[in-house]
Amino acid sequence: MLKVMPIFGTRPEAIKMAPLVKELESDNDINTIVCVTAQHRDMLDQVLRLFNIAPEYDLDIMKKKQSLSGITSSVLKGLDDVLERAKPDLILVHGDTTTTFVAALSAFYKKIKVGHVEAGLRSHDKWFPYPEEINRKLTGVLTDLHFAPTATAKANLLKEGVNEKDIFVTGNTVIDAMKYTVKDGYVFRDNKLNEIDYSNRRVIVVTAHRRENWGKPIEDICNALRKIAFDYKDTYIIYPVHKNPIVRDTVFSILDGIDNVLLLDPIDTDEMHNLLKRCYMVMTDSGGLQEEVPSLGKPVLVLRDVTERPEAVDAGTVKIIGTDFDRVYDEAKLLLTDKSEYDKMANAVNPYGDGNASKRILAAIKYSFGISKDKPEEYKGGE
Repeated sequence: MLKVMPIFGTRPEAIKMAPLVKELESDNDINTIVCVTAQHRDMLDQVLRLFNIAPEYDLDIMKKKQSLSGITSSVLKGLDDVLERAKPDLILVHGDTTTTFVAALSAFYKKIKVGHVEAGLRSHDKWFPYPEEINRKLTGVLTDLHFAPTATAKANLLKEGVNEKDIFVTGNTVIDAMKYTVKDGYVFRDNKLNEIDYSNRRVIVVTAHRRENWGKPIEDICNALRKIAFDYKDTYIIYPVHKNPIVRDTVFSILDGIDNVLLLDPIDTDEMHNLLKRCYMVMTDSGGLQEEVPSLGKPVLVLRDVTERPEAVDAGTVKIIGTDFDRVYDEAKLLLTDKSEYDKMANAVNPYGDGNASKRILAAIKYSFGISKDKPEEYKGGE
């Protein structure tokens, strides 16, 4: 039996790895051993509970004010023992976190094969996003099986010299996760979200927390949101605020106390997905939301200067607007006042998945290890 170890540590990783873990666990040819680093403890645990995943190994590395170097050394030290004990045939990592890169490096030291889920994303700027762009590029160098979500991601890998036989285009597993979380008639556990009149209020969901937006960028974003709230009283801005004090202090100092702005703690995955389904539009610096929201038919304004996810930009459902006060306000105003512009973005094609990415990844693993002779068909996004 093939021994496969998914390793992840943050909520975004967990959301996208959870449907793959469930798919692996359902297969009689695979012995699935889950390891979490708990790089983000509370938010990770929300997802583990939601998908009923009980890790066999938990490094529990989270500490207050931990540096990137501290996370790196803690994960490397913890995984050295775990990999020695578990001896998996393959580890699976996701995306671009510090856990992702360090787990791949640790597996390389043990001569264990690495599968990279969501491989091939590139912004082509090592500082944006930071440190994620370098994390995923270094992970790619260490990877044996590259599970690229789109043809664009595959093309990036080919340009970097990756052998085509080691690349599998699968679609994005986050769409698989949303099949599980998004439900008709969903009742929110946070009653403040149930009390909103979604029929008569244009709900704008906002998230902004990335390192490169700390300081003036997030101040500009929040001041633009403040003006939107005052100028368009029928809007209702919902902002789940990251727990990092650098982010929270800025956001609350500018937006707290405004009648049509609701500041929340980070909300659980299923709550967020169902909120996205009911909202009017999204403004975010998140990578994951750029993939999730297009599947729900909502426009996304990306509060960044570059993106490693160009497919939705090309499709027209996502627009990169940066963090400048005037640009953020003007782009939001356009979607609030120009129905044709709104409809054009809302009705664009979702390029990211059909809900079967986890099945394709499992099939690719079995094919690569000789368990199955059938090579999985590639996902043809947006066709």
